[in-house]
Amino acid sequence: MKVLSVFSGIYSLGLVIMPVFLIILGLLLVGFVSFLFRTVVPTNMVHIVQSQKKTVSYGTGQEAGNVYYQWPSWIPIIGVTTIKLPVSNFDLSFKDYEAYDKDRVPFMLDITAFFRIADTNKAAQRVSSIDELHQQIKAIIQGAVRKILASHDINTVMTDRATFGDQFTKEVKEELENWGIEPVKNIELMDIRDSKSSTVIADIMAKKSSQITMESRIEVAKNNKEAEVAEIEARQVVDIRKQEADELVGKRTAEKEKAVGIAQQQSEQEINIEKAKTTEKEKEVEKVRKVRDAEIAKEAAIVVANQEKETAILIADGELEATKRESQGIEAKGRAEAEAEKAKQLAPVQAQIELAKEIGKNQEYQNYLILLEFAKAYITVGSEQAKALQDADVKIIANGGSAQAGVKNTLDLFSANGGLAIGSMLEAIKNTPQGEKFFESLKGLFEKQTPSS
Repeated sequence: MKVLSVFSGIYSLGLVIMPVFLIILGLLLVGFVSFLFRTVVPTNMVHIVQSQKKTVSYGTGQEAGNVYYQWPSWIPIIGVTTIKLPVSNFDLSFKDYEAYDKDRVPFMLDITAFFRIADTNKAAQRVSSIDELHQQIKAIIQGAVRKILASHDINTVMTDRATFGDQFTKEVKEELENWGIEPVKNIELMDIRDSKSSTVIADIMAKKSSQITMESRIEVAKNNKEAEVAEIEARQVVDIRKQEADELVGKRTAEKEKAVGIAQQQSEQEINIEKAKTTEKEKEVEKVRKVRDAEIAKEAAIVVANQEKETAILIADGELEATKRESQGIEAKGRAEAEAEKAKQLAPVQAQIELAKEIGKNQEYQNYLILLEFAKAYITVGSEQAKALQDADVKIIANGGSAQAGVKNTLDLFSANGGLAIGSMLEAIKNTPQGEKFFESLKGLFEKQTPSS
């Protein structure tokens, strides 16, 4: 029993949920389909929608707006058909359109017209597409053009193009209202020319050209004639006026000469009086000028004298300063030369003084000098002894066992061994009272020969 109650509850719940689900699914399906068939009309277009009961125009500026649902026409009740027409201006041109005048003279012309759809509902009732509308409008224009041109001659057509354009527009305007179309501007007759088998327009143009040439020449001749007559009349008037002017000029000249003569006499009298006054004034001016020149010359002389005085003072000051500078230069030069000569003469003395200072400070160098002098003295003594020995009868006694050994011992005095022996001998002499006095005397001798500082 419990299982049956559960299934019964589920079944009851399903009966409640199912309709809601179906409703939601239906709404979603309707929304999707609506999205597929929703149409937005472009700005320069109008869509005329024909439903089962009425015709409605959709587009910018239309009462119904510019959005509608384009349900397919096979759907009952809501299905629609649509005609799409532009609301912008469009032009229609006729190139090489053949026409005739009232005398059946053939010619060709070019026509351009500009229109717009004023009543889209009317246009939709007449045509099913914009191309079909163009064809019908062209047919209307061709009929109007042919009708109007056939009632005039070719000369009138050629000379009054603007008038014919206005007539074309008026002729088609009323009829185009039945299509919901209105012209934007007058139809323009752009060009007119001969057809392939006709030369009428060329002949008319040649005739017109020759007529214009004739009229121009006649007008030129007429103008030349009138100009020549006018020139003759003008010369006559000029001659008469010239004679009258000469007569008047003669009278005026005589009167002028008379007045001039009188005026000249009066002027000369006044000039003489003024000359006398001027001469007197010139004398006074000359006197004042001479006095002024004298004063100026005096002042100039004073200025020149002062300038010369100041110049002389400046020159004297300059010469004095130059002399001082020259004497100072000579003094400085002499002082420098004296200092240089003094330094030159003192240089050897200064060198000896410095040498003596160094010798006095260096005991070993003093000993070296003493030994050097002693060696010089020894060499001198040896030389003198050799000279004496040369003249003397000296015999060398060799204790070494042979004469060569004895001579060798004697020659050792002049070898390194002999030098050491001499050094030892001098050291031994220095350590004796007599030797010390000898060396002190030699030292005093060197100090006398070396100048002191």
